[in-house]
Amino acid sequence: MAVRPRLLLLLRGPFHAALRRPLVSVGVPLLSAVLLAAAGVRAESAPPVGHSTTPTLGQAIQPSNANQLALSEHLRRVGAVFYGAWWCPACFKQKNLFGQEAGNRLPYVECDKSEAGRERCRAADIKAYPTWELNGRRVEGVQTLEELKAWSGYNPRGSSGAAIPPGPGSSGTAGAIR
Repeated sequence: MAVRPRLLLLLRGPFHAALRRPLVSVGVPLLSAVLLAAAGVRAESAPPVGHSTTPTLGQAIQPSNANQLALSEHLRRVGAVFYGAWWCPACFKQKNLFGQEAGNRLPYVECDKSEAGRERCRAADIKAYPTWELNGRRVEGVQTLEELKAWSGYNPRGSSGAAIPPGPGSSGTAGAIR
């Protein structure tokens, strides 16, 4: 009986002072690594550090298809930026929508692994994760690939590759737009 109240205390708090999130979220990546090791998944099967722009978000589950790869490259080319945090499940979900290869090529900024990343996100006034930014326009929350295509002006048949801002009221996104 004495262990149970301590466990409940751990699950309810304490909070990380800087981020005000439960410490339990810090243990999720560690628990995932332990479970993968127990299942026989070897570290060599993951891409080497430095080959992914999003190594802190984990590896996407499925391989990318041609459409996912093309959208990822388009977002990089037009200057879109994906702001996120390593502990954010919505950020992993966003990356996972692109598949493995395209997810590893996203124009990603990690907002909570280093002081430099935290400062870059503070300077950009990032208030929610994930946040996408392009030419001063933002969308917050997980965006579908179709929403990102519309928001960024993606046209696979077009030749310019330039971002075309959506008209008033035509964003069609589920997230907040600024």
